[in-house]
Amino acid sequence: MPLIGSLKTLLLRGLLAGLVAGLLAATVGYFVGEPKVDAAIAIEEAGSAVTADHPHGAEPEASGGHSHGDEEEPLVSRAGQKAGQFLALGLAGVALGAIFASVAHFARRYSTLSGPRLALGIGLGGWAAIVAVPFFKYPANPPAVGDPDTINQRTLLWVAAVLLGLAAVGAGVYVYKLLRGRLDTLRLIAGVAAFVLVTAVGYILLPGINEVKADFPATLLWQFRVSSLAETATLWACLALGFAALSEFATRGDTPVRESIATAG
Repeated sequence: MPLIGSLKTLLLRGLLAGLVAGLLAATVGYFVGEPKVDAAIAIEEAGSAVTADHPHGAEPEASGGHSHGDEEEPLVSRAGQKAGQFLALGLAGVALGAIFASVAHFARRYSTLSGPRLALGIGLGGWAAIVAVPFFKYPANPPAVGDPDTINQRTLLWVAAVLLGLAAVGAGVYVYKLLRGRLDTLRLIAGVAAFVLVTAVGYILLPGINEVKADFPATLLWQFRVSSLAETATLWACLALGFAALSEFATRGDTPVRESIATAG
C-alpha cells in the first residue's frame, strides 16, 4: 500500500494531523506538566524571598528583589501561560505536520515501506533525532533551574544535540539500506548499532551541563522531566499515527474507484 497523493494532499494531511497532535500534547502538558511548573516556581519564589531578607530584621522583599509595594507584574500571567500553550503547541504541531508531510513526500521515492509504515517510521526517526537524543544529553529543567547567563550557550548545545540526533538517525538508515538483501533482523541490529555508536561518540564530544542546585528536590526535577518527555512523545506519536491513519483512509477510499474502473475496462 504505497503512500499516495500529491504533495499538496500530503501537506493537508500533515497540517490536520499536526494540529490535533499539538492540541493533545498541550492537554498532556496542562494536566501533567503544569503542576510541576507551579511547584518549581513556588520553590524559586520562596528562595528569592529568603535571599531578599534584610539583615536587620526588616520586612523581606518580594520575589525578584522588589518590595511588596513595588512588585512587578509578570508580562503574561500563569493562567495566560497555561492557556497559551494550546495555541503555541497547536501552531507548532501545524508547522511540524507540514515538515512531516514534506519528508514523507520525498521519502516515499526511496523507501519500500507502505504508507502507514512509512509514516510511523518517519515519526519514530523524528522523535529519536529531535527529542530523544537531545533530551538524554540535555534534559529539560523547570523554571527554578538554570543560569540565565548561560541560556545562549545551552541553546546552541541543544541545537548541536539535534544535529547529532539527525546524524545518528541518518547513519542508522544508511546502514540498514546498505545491507539490503541480508536478513531483516541483521539489518535492523546493524542500523540500531550505527545509531547508538554515532550517539555515543557525540555524547562524549559534547560538553555536559549541570546547573541543578543541590537543594532542589530531585523527585520534582525528574517528575518535570518525565512530564516534558511525555508531552513531546504525545506530539510525535499522535502526529505519526494521525498521518498514517489519514493516509490509510485515503488509500482505502481510492480502492473501490480503481477497482470499478479496472472492471469497466
